Amino acid sequence: MRAARPVPRLLGRAVPPGEVAWLTLVWLLLWGDLSVGNVLGGLLAGIVIVWLLPLPLVDSGIRVHPVAALVFLLRFAGDLVLSSLRVAFWALRVGTLPPVEVVEVRLRTSSEVMTVLITVALSALPGSLVLEVDFEGRGLVLHVLGIGGTGQRVREIVQTDVTRLERAIVAGFGTPEDREELR
Repeated sequence: MRAARPVPRLLGRAVPPGEVAWLTLVWLLLWGDLSVGNVLGGLLAGIVIVWLLPLPLVDSGIRVHPVAALVFLLRFAGDLVLSSLRVAFWALRVGTLPPVEVVEVRLRTSSEVMTVLITVALSALPGSLVLEVDFEGRGLVLHVLGIGGTGQRVREIVQTDVTRLERAIVAGFGTPEDREELR
């Protein structure tokens, strides 16, 4: 485990550079003009805000692994395209109702943070909706649209897709413990 970097202090209070940089960026976006005065004003505003209103240190439970995160984003973009095409196909078929299933799937991760990321990703895909999340039982109940086949075959397809998505999200954003849990 590596040691935490020392945070600069101003009059005894911590002034995290990342937070100051973020607030400076927001300041510049609000002003809509990149000038020396706006950058200095943003830095000053950021330092004052961070110094006056310190936030507690909280571990988000997310670690970004750039290569794996990029792989996830590319796969997710592909899933978005395929899901959109599937929904468009069923929307344009006049007189035919699309196959609809409510499916319960199991997750392998016990991390609530990873479960939330998986839930958000699934809900963002056209044709799927997360109806229920069971953190303790590691389960999701999904409403899926446009996957043809028998009930058991649809469940297998959805479980395979969710497992693949879970693996990609944990690889891209999980802690070492989360990643080890899926091995």
